[in-house]
Amino acid sequence: MAIYKNSIPILEYDDNEKSVIMPNRAGLYSFPKYAVFAFLGDEIEKFAKKMSLEQIGEFISITKIYPIYIFKYKEKDICLCQAPVGASASVQILDFLIGYGAEKIISAGSCGTLTDIEENVFLIPVEALRDEGTSYHYLPPKRTICANKNAVSAIERAFLKNKISYQKCKTWSTDGFYRETKDMVKYRKQEGFGVVEMECSALMACTEFRKAEFGQILFTADTLANIDNHNDRNWGAGSISLALKLCFDAVVEL
Repeated sequence: MAIYKNSIPILEYDDNEKSVIMPNRAGLYSFPKYAVFAFLGDEIEKFAKKMSLEQIGEFISITKIYPIYIFKYKEKDICLCQAPVGASASVQILDFLIGYGAEKIISAGSCGTLTDIEENVFLIPVEALRDEGTSYHYLPPKRTICANKNAVSAIERAFLKNKISYQKCKTWSTDGFYRETKDMVKYRKQEGFGVVEMECSALMACTEFRKAEFGQILFTADTLANIDNHNDRNWGAGSISLALKLCFDAVVEL
């Protein structure tokens, strides 16, 4: 175990798996090994209410309490939790879920397109640019991170079984929603990144560090393809309900 020092703090790394505060320090819960942790607005709460799901835990933050439910799907117990926007916030809850038993996790959420891709197209990110701060606390500095191959295959099987088309992609994960400048967007496109979001690389890093399997489903929302005219479109609203179903179908394939 060692601390790798650097004059730039974000590039410093400690590979010790034990922290002063551990995500399961209180010993409160025992979650199923299968988990869906998704960025889908109020869809999870609506689903939980509709299905009368049992709440088996909660993550308490200073701004909000996140309920954690259990859902039996295809004979498997699945832990279900809403994911908050942003790498740091989402990884904090993801690490919590893993600490209490989650091992196989599928997520879903929207992304902005950097190229000319229609809205509500489903994507599987296979590589993510680590342009956020959280992943550097879980893995040594490196420009990109690759997705877990088993999780990618599981998601592909879910798409095929549902007869839904998809594309694989490289995604730009950034903390700076309001710092996606024209020159930076051009640069990322030149590097081969087709979409942008805020969490994927950090979620991949956390799960790789904790030795869990993680995969993400993305669907296209707004577009930055025309950097002189950003278009919100409908923020991918047409994909939200289907994305949750795909998460369930993918996670049981892991």
